Parts: sequence; C-alpha cells; structure tokens
Amino acid sequence: MTRVALVTGGTRGIGAAIAIALKEAGCSVASSYAGNEEAAAKFTNETGIPTYKWSVADYDACVEGIAKVETDLGPIEILVNNAGITRDGMFHKITREAWNEVIDTNLNGVFNMTHPIWPGMRGRKFGRVINISSINGQKGQMGQVNYSASKAGDLGLTKALAQEGAFVGITVNAVCPGYIGTEMVRAIPEKVLNERIIPQIPVGRLGEPEEIARCVVFLASDDAGFITGSTISANGGQFVV
Repeated sequence: MTRVALVTGGTRGIGAAIAIALKEAGCSVASSYAGNEEAAAKFTNETGIPTYKWSVADYDACVEGIAKVETDLGPIEILVNNAGITRDGMFHKITREAWNEVIDTNLNGVFNMTHPIWPGMRGRKFGRVINISSINGQKGQMGQVNYSASKAGDLGLTKALAQEGAFVGITVNAVCPGYIGTEMVRAIPEKVLNERIIPQIPVGRLGEPEEIARCVVFLASDDAGFITGSTISANGGQFVV
C-alpha cells in the first residue's frame, strides 16, 4: 500500500499506533500534533515518521500544514482524523469555553482537515478518510456531553460525506474505540479500572492501540474499496450496535 497518509494527533496513543501501522503497511506517513513538542520529537526519533505542528481547530493552520506535508511527501491520499480532546464535566457545570474547545477540535477539526484535502482526492478519483470517533459518540456518557456530541457529529459527517465521495472513488468510514490502554487511560487509578471500567467490557480487558490501528489499516487498503459510510465498533463488546 504505497500511499501518502496523514494522521492527526499522530504522535501519541492511538494516533501513534495508527501512524506506525500505516508505515509498516508501506505508506509514506506524516503525523500532526498540537502542542507536545517533546513527545513529537521522541516519536520521530523512534519511528522516522515526520511530524508537523498545528491545531486542527484552526482552519487556516490546517491549510498551511497540509500544504507543507504535500510539498514534502506528495498528495495526501489517506487522511486519519484522530486528533481529539476532552474537557469533562457535568452539564450544569460545563462552561461555554469547555464546550467550544471540544467541538472546535473534535468536530470542526474533522471539517478543517478534510475540506482542504477533499478537492485533490476528487480530482485523483481516489481517497480514504477515516474518522476516529468513540464508543461515547454512539451511546453517550454522563459528564461528557460535549465530547459525546462531538463524536456523534463525526459519525453523522462520516455517513453524509461517504455518499458524496462514493461516485468519485473516495471512501469515508469511522472507527469507534472503547476503552483503550493508552497512557491517559492507564493513568486512571487501578481500583477504578478494575472495579468500574473493565467489568463493563465483556472481553474482560482494555483494548490496545494497535488493535485500533489494524482497523484503520484495513479501511485504508484497496481491499476495503466497497466499504464506505460504515463504523467499526472496537470496544470489546461493551456497546453492541
């Protein structure tokens, strides 16, 4: 699979695993990140994957960053919209800032990244857009109204955009991870993980970032050309659609 791929939020956690898996599959990969320069430098040193810094919440920054990637690697054929943030809180306590920050990154960010790349994909009659949503975008989660809304919006965008891309060779799909053993999740107190989270997962464990990455690699491949507008739920049976 010799394609150019861009993974947003691609230097840590699930994004890093996706970028590495795409590179191992033969792609020329770039990863973008928003702020952690130390993590980005370490990621590049360890993997050889180039990193680019911009916020997906800023449309103009996305246009500029995409142009840099395409100058360095060539036209982007695979886009993985993975960047996301949380600003959790019960709805009666949530601030406008916390709402807007999450929507701007998790939902508007998918538009900001996909919109500038879409015309090139249409012109070349090929593209793969893969949006990383969440189990909480499917079922909702108390204390995450902003996050759940943004991730549910990603699924609506996926389904609608897939219909526009289908006749020009572009597929648009989503992956909804459940609880994955990233650095962030593993920082949750062990007692909470073992007594409140893992018991909700029928397979009895956290998922691994590499398991999400394998879903993405399949959706990015030529073998998945007949799959579009779909959602892969990778949550260990916690929520069955």
